[in-house]
Amino acid sequence: MPRLPEGDIRALVSGAFRAAKMQADMADDAAEMLVLAEMMGIRTHGLARVPAYVARLRDGGANPNAVPIIHAPAPALRHVDGQNGLGAAVAIRATRAAIEAARDVGMGAAFCRASTHLGALAPQLLCAADAGFAAIFTTNTSPMIAPQGGNRAIIGNTPLGIALPDPSGQHVILDIAMSVAARSKVRQAAANGTPIPDTWATDADGIPTTDAAAAMKGLMQAIGGGKGANLALCLDLLAGGLSGAAMLSEVPNANLDTSATANVGHMFIVIDAAKLIPPDTLGTRINDARTLVRNSAVPGTETNTPRLPGARALASLASARKEGIEIAPDLLDSLTALAEGA
Repeated sequence: MPRLPEGDIRALVSGAFRAAKMQADMADDAAEMLVLAEMMGIRTHGLARVPAYVARLRDGGANPNAVPIIHAPAPALRHVDGQNGLGAAVAIRATRAAIEAARDVGMGAAFCRASTHLGALAPQLLCAADAGFAAIFTTNTSPMIAPQGGNRAIIGNTPLGIALPDPSGQHVILDIAMSVAARSKVRQAAANGTPIPDTWATDADGIPTTDAAAAMKGLMQAIGGGKGANLALCLDLLAGGLSGAAMLSEVPNANLDTSATANVGHMFIVIDAAKLIPPDTLGTRINDARTLVRNSAVPGTETNTPRLPGARALASLASARKEGIEIAPDLLDSLTALAEGA
């Protein structure tokens, strides 16, 4: 497959969004986040998302003219009205606003309403960590998990993101959804006609299944059963409930209706780590943690060595920046056509 430089891919993705009448600077921000996701190895939430996002921009599910409105109700708080803009662009602006607040008072939090699906949290976390900030992020999504004791999809696959900055750039970055596996993996398996583990999802009757197509009509299984479901529920209430966005089953499935107004909620909390501990000292502590984790490996094993969260994504990012971004010819053709307004 061809490999292209980061700048060329960013320009192509931004061009696709601009061709859908998106504000130029918002298009650039969204492209930056999606290309970062791709380079970090999160391909289900990278370039593959662009055609679906363009469809939402064209069909009214996302507002191409959106420019987020940011209020400061308190020194450490930012309340963001995303104007139904593309989530990736709304999110990075909210993250920057939280960082701005934290520079003044040590911690900052941005709560967003009227946004749309933002993709992976990892690129936003990376930006915070690169700026020297620890972070706790979340966003709500359309429902796909049943509450404990329930049999209907009420809770979104709400992700949790955590970052700790390392001045060497080897940040700790955790980005996990509350389901055993991401729904995008089930969707990909259904498209490919391949089976899935029966621990991932259930069919429409709530019975665990290996049939990915049946799973797409059923429920995702939460990590830790009821504990994971309740964690996802509470994260949703933080992102959606506090921000004034839609919450739980109020969030529509934009994959099924590209014209639906999602009103997704996000929460971005950042901590100016340097106000707590000198950056070099924090870097040493993170490296000590890295050594402790690595030394826990089972003797005699050479694969799957224990590592801090984010190590693989950062290695993928470094490789992509050095060697270029690998892109399937059909996806490249699709993005080129979108950028040309086709």
